[in-house]
Amino acid sequence: MPDQKVLREIKESEAEADELIAEAEQEADTRLQEAREEAEQIRQEAREEAEQEAETRIEEARAEIEQAREEILAEGEQARDELEAKAEDRIDDVAEYALEQFTEEIHAQT
Repeated sequence: MPDQKVLREIKESEAEADELIAEAEQEADTRLQEAREEAEQIRQEAREEAEQEAETRIEEARAEIEQAREEILAEGEQARDELEAKAEDRIDDVAEYALEQFTEEIHAQT
């Protein structure tokens, strides 16, 4: 009869071993799932950070472009104002020249 006791103990040990293996496999599956979820969370956070960084850089670039645009417009306005001032300074000279030419033409015809 001791052989049956040994066989029963062996079966019980095998059952315990099977249970431990099943628990270990379940634990491994749970940890693997948790790791996958954590990895996905990390990827999502990295994606969001990258998008935010890209948006920040785009806004900075837009601000730089706007500043350059304003500088170009200011330079253009200044150049226009200078040309207008030069033109206004010459109006009297041109008018006087035209009057002289007109007067000479009139004297030449009379």
